[in-house]
Amino acid sequence: MAVYTKISKKEISYINKQFNVDKIVNFKGIKQGIENTNYLLRTRNNKFILTIFEKRVSQKEIPFFMKLMDQLNSFRINCPKPLKNKSGNYQIRIKNKMASIVSFLDGKDKKKLNFKNCFDVGKTIAQMHLSSKKIKLYRKNSMGIKNLNPLFNSIKFKSKKFINIEKFVKNNFKDIKNNWPKRLPNGIIHGDLFIDNIFFKNNKISGIIDFYFAANDYFMYEIAICVNALCFDKKNTKFLVNKKKVKNLIKGYESIKKISVKEKKSLNILCRGAAMRYFLTRLYDYTNTPKTALIKIKDPREYYQKLLIHNNLKTYRDYIN
Repeated sequence: MAVYTKISKKEISYINKQFNVDKIVNFKGIKQGIENTNYLLRTRNNKFILTIFEKRVSQKEIPFFMKLMDQLNSFRINCPKPLKNKSGNYQIRIKNKMASIVSFLDGKDKKKLNFKNCFDVGKTIAQMHLSSKKIKLYRKNSMGIKNLNPLFNSIKFKSKKFINIEKFVKNNFKDIKNNWPKRLPNGIIHGDLFIDNIFFKNNKISGIIDFYFAANDYFMYEIAICVNALCFDKKNTKFLVNKKKVKNLIKGYESIKKISVKEKKSLNILCRGAAMRYFLTRLYDYTNTPKTALIKIKDPREYYQKLLIHNNLKTYRDYIN
């Protein structure tokens, strides 16, 4: 989430005319994240999130995300519920960009997950995966490892901070693609389950947000993304994999849905691929984000470190023992 597109009372008045909601009395931009513009909208009795879709979200794919969240709600997966406007559509146009409004989830993200939190996240992911099997929607993963060539080619390796990074990225990217697993169990995954996308209330998960990278992919790739995003601890400037967190994440998952031997054998290459994805997106944002954006750029070097760590691990056991 970020603020690229600025709105005024004029746009708020337009939103009020489009949706059957009480009068919006307050709105505020949300700075966290890097993908879309988001605002918190307040009426006297309710809160909503307005999302204005920016660079990486194709307009034709927005209905997929809206329908997915709507259907996940029907399976009792706690996530934002999209609102339909008076014409029955999920989308409206604001400042010549597509936008949507979803319900506000109670709770807030945590700065750090404990072992129980990791177990609960694993359970929630498994429940989401089981539900997604019943949802007849499909979206190709635009951020899947085999679809990242355009992103890689658009990165400017000019900063002094990233000397020799281009060769490292190129060699690893090629190796990961060549060794990517085939025919693993798959379905719709969240695809971007970072700590700020998981809300807690009274130390229990209250919901999952930000489904705008959801797509059809390997279920185990979701776990690999979570290992990267949730199971590392930072000490000073160093990132270290917390194997107890990985173990609890997987235990929580398997308490709902079993993981096959083939999936477990693929964990290392999938973790490398997930680390590569975020390394590339952060390198891109570091070199291409406009200075006028009200946004905190995330440091690409975090995923350089994580990729190095994955390169020194091999087996599934290396992640949990």
